[in-house]
Amino acid sequence: MPQTVPCIAAIDGGGTKTLLVVLGQDGTLGPVVRAAGSNPFDQSDWQSVLHGLLAQIPDTAAALSLGIAGYGESRIHGRRQAELVAAAFPQPFSFTGDVEMACTGAFGGQAGVLLLSGTGSVAWATDGKGNQIKVGGWGGLFGDEGSAFWIGRQALSLLTMLLDGRNQEDQAFLAPFAGAMGLPLDTEPCGTALLEWYGALEHPRASVAALTRIVSDLAEQGLEPARRLMHQAADHLSEHIAAAQRRFPETRLPWSYAGGTFQSRFLREAIAARHGAPVEPRLPPVGGGLLSAARLAGWNPDDSWISRTAAILRDAGLTS
Repeated sequence: MPQTVPCIAAIDGGGTKTLLVVLGQDGTLGPVVRAAGSNPFDQSDWQSVLHGLLAQIPDTAAALSLGIAGYGESRIHGRRQAELVAAAFPQPFSFTGDVEMACTGAFGGQAGVLLLSGTGSVAWATDGKGNQIKVGGWGGLFGDEGSAFWIGRQALSLLTMLLDGRNQEDQAFLAPFAGAMGLPLDTEPCGTALLEWYGALEHPRASVAALTRIVSDLAEQGLEPARRLMHQAADHLSEHIAAAQRRFPETRLPWSYAGGTFQSRFLREAIAARHGAPVEPRLPPVGGGLLSAARLAGWNPDDSWISRTAAILRDAGLTS
């Protein structure tokens, strides 16, 4: 993108990764930069991550929208985040949580409930008239049910119960799950290796969340204990949708999804069995940020702009 082209920027930050996308007013993509996670509750170096991304935004950027996991959950963190951006970016900017950004993108500002399941889980719903609510998003200590971290933790809990004999019914889970983790299959060395694995983790939440891919693959292969875990996750995530609909009883809320956990076809289909087929997101989460930034910059991001931007992001592989 030529340095003289007016542009906007969006930053989508989660617990494990952060994405910067710059879009020119002529539809050309500027810098697309991926960095480590920027959730201040998960990542101690979140400030350096944002600093590095902000430094790569062109001087011609007229507006910036950020959607960062954890934003709004702590006034102290929120103030620090906003101060950091204000010091580095002199133009107008907006700051929201990542799930609100994803909801804006998924429905283009219309009514709906966006179910986000990545390292954590939360739903964001809007009635399309300016009213918005959040469901879930209470964090890994006493919430995040149905998230990748929750699934991974449940799988590890099941593994430990198999190793010490508390569970006698799900032996079929032990060998394929432990094997996929690279652990020994005999119980005693497996337990020792499991503790060593966990003790060496630099980012425990992200590493535990990554185990969801194993559980999902085993579920799709028909392994019953893995299917049960994924169905339990679907039950929890489905209740997020139901709770949001109860808050807006006079508005039909289609649902859509975002986050790495939804790479699981098994999970998507289990939720669809309860709430119908999901709506294909009009824009990916970072596209929701671009939509907000375009409005902030005084552009006219109408339906045709949304469609063009969706195609640009899709062609660039920026779909999640």
